[in-house]
Amino acid sequence: MNLWFAVFIGGGLGSIVRFAISAITTSNFKQIRPEATLISNILATLLLGVILYYFHEKQSLSDTTKAFLITGFCGGFSTFSTFSYETIELMKHHSYFYGALNIGISLSLGIAVLFFVSKFAN
Repeated sequence: MNLWFAVFIGGGLGSIVRFAISAITTSNFKQIRPEATLISNILATLLLGVILYYFHEKQSLSDTTKAFLITGFCGGFSTFSTFSYETIELMKHHSYFYGALNIGISLSLGIAVLFFVSKFAN
């Protein structure tokens, strides 16, 4: 499979999963709710960590599989742009505490997930 096609398919599938999480999590809310983005980003980070630290060490993955999973699926599943948008919107609506909390939780939890996966993979 062509690397470009693998990224294309993986990205589409990751985006669909992210959309499903958003639809399930925020279906009844009309205002900015960053929970779905946080869940998607943390799950994508966990999957990325497992792929990078576990499978890479234990098994050899083809370039096509890496492109599909890492760049495609994890890239489509996670979203920095939506995280940024939701944080700015919270702050525009004077929810500074929740905006700062969104930044703090997203960054610290994302880094912690990768840290723990890297420790358990070795």
